[in-house]
Amino acid sequence: MWMVFVSIPIIGLARQKDTLINKTDSLKVKENSVSIKKDSITTPPLTMVSGQVLDAASHKPLAFIEVAFIGSTYGTQTDDKGKFELSAPASFGQVKFSFIGYKSVIKTLTPGQVQPLIIYLEGSKTQLKEVVVHAGKKPRYRNKDNLAVELIQQVINHKDSNRMLSADYLQYDQYERIGFSLFDLSNKFLKGKAFSKYRFLLDTGMTINDSVKTTLPVYMSEKYFKFYSRKSPAKTINILTAHKEVNFSAYLDTAGLDIYLNRLYGNPDIYTNNIFILTNQFLSPIADHAPDFYKFFITDTIGTGKDKLIEISFTPRNLGDLLFEGKLYITMDGRYAVKSDYMKINKHININFVRRMDIHQDFQQYPDGRFYLVKSDVQSDFGLMKNNTVKIFGDRTVFFTNYKLQAPQPPQFYDGNANQKSPDANQTSDTYWLRHRADTLRPAQAQVYHHIDSLEQMPSFKRTMWWAQFITGGYADAGPVQLGPNENIYSFNSLEGSRISIGGRTTPLFNKSFYLEGYTAYGFKDQQEKYYLGGIYSFNQTPTWRYPNDYLKVSYQYDTSIPGQNFLIDKAQSVLSSFTRGASDLWQYNRIFKVDYVKDLENHISFDAGLKHWNQAPADSLKFQPEAGPAVHSLTTTELGLTLRYAPHEQIFQGTDHRHTIPNKYPIFTLQANYGMKGVWGGSYNYLNLSANIFKRFYLSQLGYTDVTLLGGAVLGQVPFPYLAILPANQTYVYDKNAYNDMNFMEFVSDHYVGLNVTHAFGGFLLNKIPVLSSLKLREYLSFKILYGGLRKENNPAYNPGLYTFPVNPNGSALTYPLGNTPYIEVGAGIGNIFKVIRVDAIRRFDYLNHPGVTPYGLRFSFTPDL
Repeated sequence: MWMVFVSIPIIGLARQKDTLINKTDSLKVKENSVSIKKDSITTPPLTMVSGQVLDAASHKPLAFIEVAFIGSTYGTQTDDKGKFELSAPASFGQVKFSFIGYKSVIKTLTPGQVQPLIIYLEGSKTQLKEVVVHAGKKPRYRNKDNLAVELIQQVINHKDSNRMLSADYLQYDQYERIGFSLFDLSNKFLKGKAFSKYRFLLDTGMTINDSVKTTLPVYMSEKYFKFYSRKSPAKTINILTAHKEVNFSAYLDTAGLDIYLNRLYGNPDIYTNNIFILTNQFLSPIADHAPDFYKFFITDTIGTGKDKLIEISFTPRNLGDLLFEGKLYITMDGRYAVKSDYMKINKHININFVRRMDIHQDFQQYPDGRFYLVKSDVQSDFGLMKNNTVKIFGDRTVFFTNYKLQAPQPPQFYDGNANQKSPDANQTSDTYWLRHRADTLRPAQAQVYHHIDSLEQMPSFKRTMWWAQFITGGYADAGPVQLGPNENIYSFNSLEGSRISIGGRTTPLFNKSFYLEGYTAYGFKDQQEKYYLGGIYSFNQTPTWRYPNDYLKVSYQYDTSIPGQNFLIDKAQSVLSSFTRGASDLWQYNRIFKVDYVKDLENHISFDAGLKHWNQAPADSLKFQPEAGPAVHSLTTTELGLTLRYAPHEQIFQGTDHRHTIPNKYPIFTLQANYGMKGVWGGSYNYLNLSANIFKRFYLSQLGYTDVTLLGGAVLGQVPFPYLAILPANQTYVYDKNAYNDMNFMEFVSDHYVGLNVTHAFGGFLLNKIPVLSSLKLREYLSFKILYGGLRKENNPAYNPGLYTFPVNPNGSALTYPLGNTPYIEVGAGIGNIFKVIRVDAIRRFDYLNHPGVTPYGLRFSFTPDL
């Protein structure tokens, strides 16, 4: 997936209210209990100021800026429009405007007068620097006797008493906005004729890196949630009550894009040990063992009114690790809570395309003493190249309001789904958003939805998106029909020689409930035409390539495959899969008639129940030859199938033909059963083929992540080798994470097996520490795959002459073997992120090295563009 992330100081946006200043009445008069004469009363002088506070760079109103008379306890804060009023019955000569992340401003006053003010605050540009004391020799940083570390340890010790999710019951509203814009567009492009009709899209007032830039907004989404949590038993419920977004659904999965972008930006919680952002885990600066990975320095004390904060700067011990650098503002009231934080990723981290990313969060103390998040802002600046290219600015801002503490809902309420959506969430009016936005959109932001709607109606834009969709998605629109996929247009193999294919499918423009799909292909060597035709009825009027599925499908296919490979499933024979190691001439022709009912449930349990009539005819060097008797020209079976899949908390990005699960920490379970019925519609055998698969990703913070797959299967009944478990081999040069990459096609068959596949991605943890290699941003991978199984005598042709003999090569040497008592093992070591897209794996195979055409070592490559 593309994407690039770097950021800009988010300190320049509107701030949320905190408790640094005790808000007072505008007039504070002490009454004297002693009786005095009326004419002897003297009215104290009144000092009053009013006005507005603006950001110096963007001129945007700044909310919740602290305003206080110096030398007094009189103070207030600006409202959401940056306006303020402050008065006090005394003569004060100075007023101070301050907030974390801004340079304070002090204005001189004339006591006793009403004075209007317009204040401009500049963002603080303080850079993190270690304090070095030179005493002949540079002192070594140590945790021992370090006041900053002792203070951080107090923060760590008090996490549970301060974090908001420790409350027994919690309820709040959440408004979030995410937007993306192109910037640093060349003047030649902006003033060129080709762009002239699109200039209405430009935003000339966005502040990026403390300067106002001209940008081209391309995406914006707003959401409003109701959030409920219960501590014991633990349960959280999010109810999406409103959602508004730029809609490119005609060209891509806008909903999936929104999920993916929010996944990239995450929901940073500084109180957790690991913060998931940019598809990686970053260690929190207040994680339980943070002092082992970070350096901490006390860099400032901040006092406003009666409250004091300690500013602690932190930086990674090893700059290449997935760690933040930034500042924490810690309360000195005995709670040691984080009042505000500013974190950014450093340039040494091995993350592609990210130029800068900043996180800023503000917390407010509530009556229960805990500190509750009131604003979270994550900004990024990313691009394909470091310099001189178009860049993308992204901003995800979240406001948390209307907190209700210890207000439990009825017990049955917490039995509901964790993620819910109001029926009218997508039907909110502009008036609704004006009432519920926690801040105000800039005029250009408010026009983004309208501008994108206008853009989608422009013929030139439609033509551009047509080509983009065909090149990247594989399908080209032709009215109510799509042509493709383009990856199947040309391939070659030993049976067909050069093969050309053309296909297509109908879209909802043809009919929202009924869909057709198909292709035709021709092999110039075997001179045979292949074809596929499928008809689908969608009960929920959703095409099969969109989630959720609820359809009935009838299909017929005549095509080639290597037994055990997935060509029949994907109908794809791309050019890359055409290049193989050694001979791959064990082919067959297949005629398959299928009826399937597929349904996805809301809890991400899905099932596929179907009937399959399958005729296989051996081709090329493959033969169906019993030990006793003539060769068999074709083999027919009729089977019932059921596939169950459960992916809890799954999030999906939907492509044009396949779904892409966005990885998370939850396992995915798959169970498949196929029952062969002898005598039904020409079926030749009775059997039951069972298989199961469990996948889970384990995130290991600085050490990267580990993908673990546990698999197993069994074939019950006596069957010839085409119906046994033909173990997934990969004889191409392209690395396949789900196959055995140093195993030949059809090398092993089994009727019972278990396997374990483990791949660990270090993400550059080791190579980034080698000075010569660190600048290349390479990434390390280790893989381990083991497969153990066997073949019962009843399915071994050596003991049953009526079964088909295993394939052999022309000189009579065996090509297919039963998996024996010795497990198959292969390990791999890979280097990825070469030129940001290429991964190369060296594979070592340990067993069955005496098989023909087998070598113990191999190199495989893959294209894996990623963050």
